[in-house]
Amino acid sequence: MPRDRIELEQLEYKLLAPYAQKSADSRGRAFPEPKHALRTDFQRDRDRIIHSRAFRRLEYKTQVFLNGTGDHLRTRLTHTMEVAGISRGIARALRLNEDLAEGIALAHDLGHSPFGHAGEEMLNKLMKDHGGFEHNLQSLRVVTELEEKYPDFNGLNLTWETREGLAKHFTQFDKPARLKEFDFKSSSLEAQIANLADEVTYYSHDLDDGLDAGLITLDQLKQVEIWQTTFERVNHEHPGIDCERSREFTIRELIEREVSDVIATSEANIAAAKVNTADDVRRLSKPLISYSKELKKANQQLRDFLYKNLYFNPIAHAPHERAVEAMGELFRAYAANPRLMGESTQRRLGEVGLHRAICDYIAGMTDRFALDEYKRICKRGKVN
Repeated sequence: MPRDRIELEQLEYKLLAPYAQKSADSRGRAFPEPKHALRTDFQRDRDRIIHSRAFRRLEYKTQVFLNGTGDHLRTRLTHTMEVAGISRGIARALRLNEDLAEGIALAHDLGHSPFGHAGEEMLNKLMKDHGGFEHNLQSLRVVTELEEKYPDFNGLNLTWETREGLAKHFTQFDKPARLKEFDFKSSSLEAQIANLADEVTYYSHDLDDGLDAGLITLDQLKQVEIWQTTFERVNHEHPGIDCERSREFTIRELIEREVSDVIATSEANIAAAKVNTADDVRRLSKPLISYSKELKKANQQLRDFLYKNLYFNPIAHAPHERAVEAMGELFRAYAANPRLMGESTQRRLGEVGLHRAICDYIAGMTDRFALDEYKRICKRGKVN
């Protein structure tokens, strides 16, 4: 007989740590729904996210390189899948709720604009006088308002705990404003895992894509201590390994080192904090899921290297600049003539206002759709 929801919930109480977030203890959904017979609430959240249109669109959104510039380069979707995998692994090792950590990870970039962080900065600039734009809070808008799948409510009606993880997705890149609905000082350990798994993923995999594209070299990386010590160890342990395998295996070992460090450091932090419940964790002023001081310092050096040599490399950055200029023209074209937007967006104009409706519409676009819209609507900077 397959396990039903009640049995799965009982297993969580039996197998997970006392400070893990249990499905049966969820604060629930904004719109009450009957429980599912076979799946826990967090499993349903995960499945709703995967089946959303916003999730599918991540396949055609930029991670670092403009979408379509290389078959092997990561997109926002493959990045998200990698974050979800690392989140599950860390949660499992710490006896936390894997389903919740995975769901938050899968949803954390649903609100990301086309053209990566350059696109986000452009939308924030365009929305300066209208509430601004921040992609983590936009992810929350996607799952609470913008997805249209259910007859009785907008959004996906996810649990409070999954939405909390989106509202509090803090990384070195991401610092969303705090919302009154999620007024605890910290988030669940599962949400903290998704935050750090995001960093682990883009440190290592942006590095991989930069090497693959030839924008950074092994010689340049000699100045990055965490890379060079790992690279030398791989080549010492596997003499005669070819260059590509050596590079790929070094990145694999970097991820292993990062994840192992996070698990060991976090386990010690949790023990020292003497927390007994998920809400004990939320009341703390600092997160418990973290790197060691040594690895945090090493990662800062790697991050600085990536900014200098990859993120602002003209070859990678120039296409983004041209693309976001097109985004700006498209925004102004919609403002001048809202009928150019989709019908569902036009219906929302009276509800959210012209500029927010335009922002929601553009933020949901894939790279290629945004560029196609620009070609369709704008010509030489003028509306057709």
